[in-house]
Amino acid sequence: MSTATTPATVSTVLISPAELQALQASEPVVVIDTRDADTYALGHIPGAVNLRETFTFLATSTPEGLKELKATFATHLGAVGLSGKETAVFYEDALNSGYGQSCRGYYLLTWLGYPKIKVLNGGFSAWKAAGLPVSTETVTPVPATFPANLPMADVMLTKEDVAAVLGTDTVLLDVRDVDEWIGDSSSPYGKDFAPRKGRLPGAKWVEWYRFMKPTAQGPMFKSPDEVRAECATQGISPDDTVYLYCFKGARASNTFLALKQAGFGDVRMYFGSWNEWSRDDSLPIESGLPTAKSTRAKPALAMAA
Repeated sequence: MSTATTPATVSTVLISPAELQALQASEPVVVIDTRDADTYALGHIPGAVNLRETFTFLATSTPEGLKELKATFATHLGAVGLSGKETAVFYEDALNSGYGQSCRGYYLLTWLGYPKIKVLNGGFSAWKAAGLPVSTETVTPVPATFPANLPMADVMLTKEDVAAVLGTDTVLLDVRDVDEWIGDSSSPYGKDFAPRKGRLPGAKWVEWYRFMKPTAQGPMFKSPDEVRAECATQGISPDDTVYLYCFKGARASNTFLALKQAGFGDVRMYFGSWNEWSRDDSLPIESGLPTAKSTRAKPALAMAA
């Protein structure tokens, strides 16, 4: 596979509340609220449309599953008004409370080749902290035809892609919560939601929260240098090929954005993640507490860090 490229300029993907307000006043923008409908109804960014499926849709990496994923979101994103001319801006309540759901929208549009994508840094919490207006008016979107023939980005992995690199220098990066990493729980939806507990063999672990930091406006992404430093603790370099996974591609999308803005050139995601991998008994897993041998950084990189 070739090195992944993204249609959006990653350094400008994150947008502040003030920048979003200015953007809304200057060009066509579709602001997409990824929270549930009840929370959206209590207050949202003026003009924002609600698209909960950004977070909830589960996908498999089979050809049929990826075809359904593409078709489903082409339909949903067209229905909220994306034609290719508008800038899509995703937000959630706060970057640490929505399991990366706004970034999941960014990742999906990146995969689909959409040219203009942004994520509100700090989410709705940052918007409110900035003292900007909040609306309770339900927005009826103006439907558009989502562009169907855009060149898709090489950022989506299948379970076969992942299985093929087990035991190689490709970095498998698990960003799930600690109870999932150690095999105490199978998912964020309950300990036994998925049939098996554990992790991909040989995976490294950096919990997704570590790519963010607290601010007066709520959690924000760390700087590129700070993101690179977090990865260096596990011997991961911007020159590595990095395959991300979580449970269903939301938290890993948060990390995908963090790594891309930090200059990691070859980052892709196994979007089916543990939800798919754990349901195929033919695929190997590691379970129990990780050993020092299975988690230690590469010696040369550890020394360099």
